[in-house]
Amino acid sequence: MKTETIAAIATSLSESGISIIRISGNQAREVADKIVVSKNGQKVSDFNSHTIHYGHVMENDTIVDEVMVSFMKGPNSFTAEDTVEINCHGGILVTKKILQLVLRSGARLAQPGEFTKRAFLNGRIDLSKAEAIMDIIHADNEFALQVGMKQLKGSVSKKVYSIREQLIYEIAFIESALDDPEHYSLDGYGYKLRQIIDSVLVELQKMEDSAENGKIIRQGINTVIVGKPNAGKSSFLNFLLGEEKAIVTDIAGTTRDVLEDYVRIQDISFHIIDTAGIRKTEDIVEKIGVEKAIDYSKDADLLLFIIDSSVSLDENDFEIMKMTAGKKIIVLMNKSDLETVVDIDDVKSNLYEYSHKEEDIRFISISAKEKIGMEEFETVAKEMFFHGDIKIQDEVMITNMRHKELLSDAIESLKLVINSINMDMPEDFLTIDMMSAYESLGKIIGEEVEEDLVNEIFSKFCMGK
Repeated sequence: MKTETIAAIATSLSESGISIIRISGNQAREVADKIVVSKNGQKVSDFNSHTIHYGHVMENDTIVDEVMVSFMKGPNSFTAEDTVEINCHGGILVTKKILQLVLRSGARLAQPGEFTKRAFLNGRIDLSKAEAIMDIIHADNEFALQVGMKQLKGSVSKKVYSIREQLIYEIAFIESALDDPEHYSLDGYGYKLRQIIDSVLVELQKMEDSAENGKIIRQGINTVIVGKPNAGKSSFLNFLLGEEKAIVTDIAGTTRDVLEDYVRIQDISFHIIDTAGIRKTEDIVEKIGVEKAIDYSKDADLLLFIIDSSVSLDENDFEIMKMTAGKKIIVLMNKSDLETVVDIDDVKSNLYEYSHKEEDIRFISISAKEKIGMEEFETVAKEMFFHGDIKIQDEVMITNMRHKELLSDAIESLKLVINSINMDMPEDFLTIDMMSAYESLGKIIGEEVEEDLVNEIFSKFCMGK
């Protein structure tokens, strides 16, 4: 199948040691022939596959840049098409000029993600692997990178393919038995099928459950710092960030707006939000800040509730306890370097009174000023979500919410199969829901996906990928 030859800058457009212009399509070599002159006089069309050659990019008789040019013949390339990559010096002007020459020579500018889209459409990778590429590009911690690489190698797609094979085999068996009852018997089949479906459900449920950790690994933990004025919220934020980002004074109500930043703790990303001190106030501006603090708290994955342990609990502390119900909380008993008057047991009893689960709360004594208790905080924050050290290498982890939704659909369909078996429904009823689960899983790897969704997914990629 002939397609248009596309080209784009595959590296970041900035001053650097090297830049790469990628060309892919049936006419990739012919396009490159028009502007590339190798040292030995060879045309790019004469290059052996998977070789790289020194030469120059020419505009008429003028040298634009000295370059290294590689050629990969399809289908043994990323896109499964003929691919040429021009490695030039990493200046913005020269990179853009070479791309312009490539486009004038017969290629068109690639759309965002079009190289990867072609790899998918040409059967080079499935959709889950294509999405993993984007995860790798956006990875900002070691865990995210490891998960992305495992998905690119097929950790998700292999599991999905395996489960789909089990389902389609059973669907085919039922259809064969209904068409040819003399040679295929369905006696006692319901019991056998229920065991198979139960086993599949365990695998799918495990994958779906991993999505929560996967989301955190990929996007970071949405963490909101709450507490009454002067509890030490801003001091704690400054310590985490390693810079004086938040203003720290003895004046109550100094923080009136929301401060946001990202911090990495034990290789986990935390999206940290410092809010205004929560208290009853008549100050209009401060009141807006308090309302914002409450709104942000509702959407938080984790609340850091900072209590000034050097002063008695008051109505503001109790109001904060009420609003944190149902959330995962780390209670930071701050100012432990001073004489403490707040008993942790009193805080516990009040929090439990407001419908908090014991397993969702941790208590740590700290001093943000003296940097006491910070190592314990880092360990606890990680353990609350991952229950200890996470072992990426040993599990299939879902980081894509599209995959999670499709897994949920497949699980619900298979639960209907179990219900039908329990109700002794005819076998053709079973195949309907099994096929529905089969199709949902197929959408994860791109076998049952609509063109509009494919276009949407790849539109989020960068231009040269």
